[in-house]
Amino acid sequence: MIRNLDRLRKVLFWVHLVAGVAAGLVIALMSLTGVAIAFEAQVLEWAERDARHVQAPAPDAARLSVDELVARVRAARPEAQPSGVTVYPGPDAAVLVSLGREGLAYVNPYTGEVREGGARGWRSFFGFMENLHRWLAAQGDGRAVGRAITGAGNAAFLFLAVSGLYLWWPRKWTRRAMRPSLWFRRGLKGKARDWNWHNVIGFWSLPVLIVLTASGMVISYKWASDLVFTVTGNPPPATQGPPGQSAVKLPTPPPPGTERLGLDALFAEASKGTPAWKSVSLRLGGGQRPGEPQGARASPAPEALTFTVREQGAWPLFASTQVSLNPFTGEQVKQEGYADYNSGRKLRTWLRFLHTGEALGWLGQLAAAVASLGGVFLVWTGFALAWRRFFPRRHAAPRPSARAEPGTTA
Repeated sequence: MIRNLDRLRKVLFWVHLVAGVAAGLVIALMSLTGVAIAFEAQVLEWAERDARHVQAPAPDAARLSVDELVARVRAARPEAQPSGVTVYPGPDAAVLVSLGREGLAYVNPYTGEVREGGARGWRSFFGFMENLHRWLAAQGDGRAVGRAITGAGNAAFLFLAVSGLYLWWPRKWTRRAMRPSLWFRRGLKGKARDWNWHNVIGFWSLPVLIVLTASGMVISYKWASDLVFTVTGNPPPATQGPPGQSAVKLPTPPPPGTERLGLDALFAEASKGTPAWKSVSLRLGGGQRPGEPQGARASPAPEALTFTVREQGAWPLFASTQVSLNPFTGEQVKQEGYADYNSGRKLRTWLRFLHTGEALGWLGQLAAAVASLGGVFLVWTGFALAWRRFFPRRHAAPRPSARAEPGTTA
């Protein structure tokens, strides 16, 4: 029995080593970019703090309509197409208008002044890091290849984490046997140092790394995402994507010539059921605009407008409510929040935000960042140990003593 376990351990060790060498560079890149984007939301909020806030003229100052604010952005940025609007409740909060790949703009709700985001450099940096993390910065059709490589690298990292736990598992749970694997030892060099660092960093990072890589599998592969629903006894959805992206059809099409309501009325209706709301967002499509009569543009069956409402102090932290409204009457067509999800969708959503650490707030993001940094060192120490195993240094042979000349004594 012991001999069979030793044989299994030896086989697993070599598979672990080869997988680490083969996928090491991709794992290191994904780990490093994971560290870089761990606090993206906080950094952008800090960098855009001036653009996000305005000076309210007076407590009862009149605000421009959301439609007017979007029109101001269209006039200021004619080359960009507004793709979304986010409204915040504070009197000193600017309105955010998303411009797709062109960036975003903040609009003063009292004057209509259009401001740039104020963090173009940071957004470009984070965008590049995310592209590297997801598909190795590939463009166009190459993204499918890049996504396949990063997905395989993530799967290899998960295998390395689980197999590393088995290889680390001590045969005897004694203080002497455990100490070299639980904390760093001073004065070590070369192979001994790399072995110590590899074991210690792997041990302390392992729980978080397993969560990060397992959740990454769910994000990378539809079969893994479907498995989450299957094991919870729920049917997998036909498509992947965050809530609010699926179109909601109107139960009864409006009569021809019916005008849509203004966005102000629709935003107010969407937030009415959430007194402590902290933001309300709407994705803007390329179809009929608010205020246009029905039939002014050729379009398929009219759809509801779906607003995403976030509440202050909500739990889970990522929870939101999708409110779908009839754009012609303001009537609610559908409302769905985290509490309405089935167990499979709840678990799938948790895994999505556990992957970035955002599910647990800044502490979760910090844990994800530290573990990802640990992944970089695991690759480095793993490469160093593999190099020494495959290319051992040859110790210099002792120099032979000088041969005695004839007629002399040695």
